[in-house]
Amino acid sequence: MHCLDCQTAGSNSPCVGVCRRCGAGVCAQHARIATHSMRLGPAIGTPAEAEARTVLCPLCAAAWAPTAATPTPAP
Repeated sequence: MHCLDCQTAGSNSPCVGVCRRCGAGVCAQHARIATHSMRLGPAIGTPAEAEARTVLCPLCAAAWAPTAATPTPAP
């Protein structure tokens, strides 16, 4: 699969992830990493909460997680 943003710009880059919100494929350059809270544990009782990461495309990152809208630094 190829990155949707790269494809619309006329190039082909392999995907490294899929946007959690819209499902678009994203390459390493366009991937934005955000965190969200997850509830873990039993349905009845006190659940635990944990932070989890999620992959977003630039458009969804700007709309849903403004702190993730900047490019993710390369490792």
